[in-house]
Amino acid sequence: MNKALYQLTIAGESAVMVYFEQKMAADIAGLVRQAAPLIRQALGPHLLELLPSYASVMVVFNPFSCDHFQVQQLLTQALSSLTAGNNQPGRCIELPVYYSEQSGPDLALIAKTKQLSIDEVITLHQQQRYQVYAIGFAPGFAYLGAVAEQLAMPRLATPRAKVPRGAVAIADRQTAVYPAVSPGGWNLIGLCPTPMFQPHSEPAMPLAVGDEVQFVAISKQQFLALGGQL
Repeated sequence: MNKALYQLTIAGESAVMVYFEQKMAADIAGLVRQAAPLIRQALGPHLLELLPSYASVMVVFNPFSCDHFQVQQLLTQALSSLTAGNNQPGRCIELPVYYSEQSGPDLALIAKTKQLSIDEVITLHQQQRYQVYAIGFAPGFAYLGAVAEQLAMPRLATPRAKVPRGAVAIADRQTAVYPAVSPGGWNLIGLCPTPMFQPHSEPAMPLAVGDEVQFVAISKQQFLALGGQL
């Protein structure tokens, strides 16, 4: 791979950032997905943590076993085998969603704003696969994109003080599932019964950067049977 397609930047005493072109796109996500295992293999025991995101990877290394110069050499060697355009997706994870005005208090607002029916909003949201571009804000909070243009909605002017666990939400052209009760300013359209973060399980999260997500509508009865709570 041409080194001009990425940039290495020191990001602290024991971290280096690998930056790709700064945009949310499938080809860039493909590079991030390729880079992660290559970096793990190249750094081996020197690697403490790897944090992939939309268009970058943060590499946290052990400063007692190597330095920035050595890490950047290892990264340059590892990233030389990246292939632009190799965008094979990761796993496809199906997430069930109970879409309704009861479970999604902003469904009606989105439908009215976009001049759609509520059923059309639900259909548009679940008709495509979403790329997992990053995990952040809270453990298990996966940023998924891109939402159909017809559903793009700005964040709420006044965030809610309490968003329920499992809330499925839209902000701009991203969608996500809240892994835990928290404040939030995204538009809520449903509830997902699948736990998004279980710290004592392996793996702790059902999603990883590079995976794809397909939302599937379920009934209220199915939602409750799967452990969902209203």
